[in-house]
Amino acid sequence: MKTRLSGTILAATLIASLLACHTDARIPESQRPSSDGRLFVSKAVEDKIAQVDTILTNPYLKWMFANCYPNTLDTTVHPGEDAEGLPRTFVYTGDIHAMWLRDSGAQVWPYVRFCAQDEGLRKLIAGVINCQFDLMGIDPYANAFNDGPTGEGWQTDGTRMQPDVYERKWEIDSDCYPIRLAYAYWKNTGDESIFGPKWIKAIKATLATFREQQRKDGRGTYSFTRETDRQLDTKCNGGWGNPVKPIGLIASSFRPSDDATTFEFLVPDNFFAVSVLRKAAEILVTVNKEEALAKECTALADEVETALHEHAVVEHPKYGKIYAFEIDGYGNHFLMDDANVPSLISLPYIADVDIDDPVYQNTRKFVWSEDNPYFFKGKAAEGIGGPHVGLDMVWPMSIMMKAFTSRDDAEIQACLQTLVDCDGGKGFMHEAFHVDDPSNYTRDWFAWANTLFGELIVDLIDEGKTDLLNSIKK
Repeated sequence: MKTRLSGTILAATLIASLLACHTDARIPESQRPSSDGRLFVSKAVEDKIAQVDTILTNPYLKWMFANCYPNTLDTTVHPGEDAEGLPRTFVYTGDIHAMWLRDSGAQVWPYVRFCAQDEGLRKLIAGVINCQFDLMGIDPYANAFNDGPTGEGWQTDGTRMQPDVYERKWEIDSDCYPIRLAYAYWKNTGDESIFGPKWIKAIKATLATFREQQRKDGRGTYSFTRETDRQLDTKCNGGWGNPVKPIGLIASSFRPSDDATTFEFLVPDNFFAVSVLRKAAEILVTVNKEEALAKECTALADEVETALHEHAVVEHPKYGKIYAFEIDGYGNHFLMDDANVPSLISLPYIADVDIDDPVYQNTRKFVWSEDNPYFFKGKAAEGIGGPHVGLDMVWPMSIMMKAFTSRDDAEIQACLQTLVDCDGGKGFMHEAFHVDDPSNYTRDWFAWANTLFGELIVDLIDEGKTDLLNSIKK
């Protein structure tokens, strides 16, 4: 990257060189695109990066934060307007140029706090929400969309594909993340303009989908098959998955990892649904004056919550009462956790589960142990993975979720040290890395994980844990 060496830059370069000598480590150049190559620049976010730079003392951690925190804005957002002149922002996941409802909602989440002070950023995120509501109205069963009816993606899958849809794997969280984002945006800005006809269409479609997937009146209209050599990229029984006994929970054919569920009632996603249905009800009453629709949301949330406490809690011989990962209503359950969010370990972060809930705490101990079949521990790290990438591959996202849900400074410090040590020398988070070799990783460009790392650093600073952050070594 070429720059003009002004006096200020020369001074900064000298200071950086001295720091490098003092720490016996050379910090690479910024991994951000050049200033004219960034897709969107927020003054508020840039100011936060500059502020954090003055707070952190570890040059490597500073470098990682500055690379990761703005990654979504730098590389994935495509703002514009829809046919009605409303803001519309299409968001790539990173190296896949399609818009996942889940990922896009999570990618811009850490920036919502700045919307009230940055009008450009506010408009950009309003555009993400408007785009998400529009896409949900096209197909509430789809998890990922094209930027228009391009026909790209998995068009040969055995499900009701259409040109706007990139992939149609039914995951409860796909319809939850946009509601979570919209609610936080509204609370931070007071802007009600996003809750127009697209919102009403989206929430009605979501309610209808959730109800259908309670499977009270048969299997419903959704099914999915794919010709593949990956077991968890398709569904058994003609595309409907394993049988379920209706107990009030919502069936999810796929997990947030885009892997097929084994038992259709995915517990973390059902907890997430309870949370966002109550948020939707508050919006509908306060903004839209849609009392009847709000009551439908609240009633469904209550029903699902009751079913979770009645059916999703199982007795483990070592940990006592814990939450199962998946159940089927017949008494069968799958005891594991997956790194993708919602996950069991992430419940206080993503849903309304109290961090001090004894069942959650027991569950947390279980999932971060070798009793969880997808917990891996090696020479370089320990953490949760999942079948999506394979055995012995830890996801940084799981380590971040452990930190987000911890009240133990030593535990948080250990998580941060692992994240810094296991970046593969790239200054970014990755999808997953091998427990014995962080240079063996998947996905160079995974914006959700990058931005989530930045969110964690900012949150820890806000919580007064600067000394903890400055204890990290590299």
